[in-house]
Amino acid sequence: MPTDVIEVRDLVKQYGDFVAVRGLSFTVAPGEVLGLVGPNGAGKTSTLHSLAGIIRPTSGDIRIAGHDLVSDPVPAKRALAFVPDEPQLFEYMTVDDHLTFIARLYGVPDAAQRVEPLLRELELADKRSALPAELSRGMRQKLAIACAFLHQPAALLLDEPLTGLDPLGIRRMKAAILARAHAGTAVILSSHLLHLVEELCTRILIIQGGQCMVLGSIAEIAASRPDLEGRGLEELFLAITGQDTPDASGAGIAGR
Repeated sequence: MPTDVIEVRDLVKQYGDFVAVRGLSFTVAPGEVLGLVGPNGAGKTSTLHSLAGIIRPTSGDIRIAGHDLVSDPVPAKRALAFVPDEPQLFEYMTVDDHLTFIARLYGVPDAAQRVEPLLRELELADKRSALPAELSRGMRQKLAIACAFLHQPAALLLDEPLTGLDPLGIRRMKAAILARAHAGTAVILSSHLLHLVEELCTRILIIQGGQCMVLGSIAEIAASRPDLEGRGLEELFLAITGQDTPDASGAGIAGR
């Protein structure tokens, strides 16, 4: 059996008196795509930021590729890549400059060989000299994801990765994400697009109030709710989070 790339044990994140994440535990194996979904304020962003090492957990353990994120942060962070829902780019660096900087930061020895096919895959080849301000929202998203892909991380954390993409871009990005998973990357994908989560993810983690409501494949989740047997993720999500009333607004949308 493969060793889990992402290991989370009893994760708690508290802001003053408010507990955003309550004892969350899960693992992600190589090649697995875990969908992280939940209603608004469920704790998804705090979970992702904790996994990325942006914020420090109040308690609990996070291991990335065998390295403790708190006590051994450098190798843990070198083994992961995080793409937030809003691309974080450098205003005065071109597309090429961004990739060159990331290659140096992560010590990518064959960066020149990786950059060209990556630019073609993400349709950035003709934008290589452009600054972020000259790129569309979708192109900025592609650049952020290209930077995440470049060092071939063992763990990939994606928050709303399809924002701003046109239909063809969405299709190609889905293929790019699956290609990384098939190559052995452990992926966590958080999105309010439940059809995307259902299409790409091997398992689903639904959280609410910072706690795990259910974790498993769609078939396993449906089996736990015989009244919803054969239903899709949207109906399962709404039922599990108590939003399946006839007058519920925002049906099918799992917020942040």
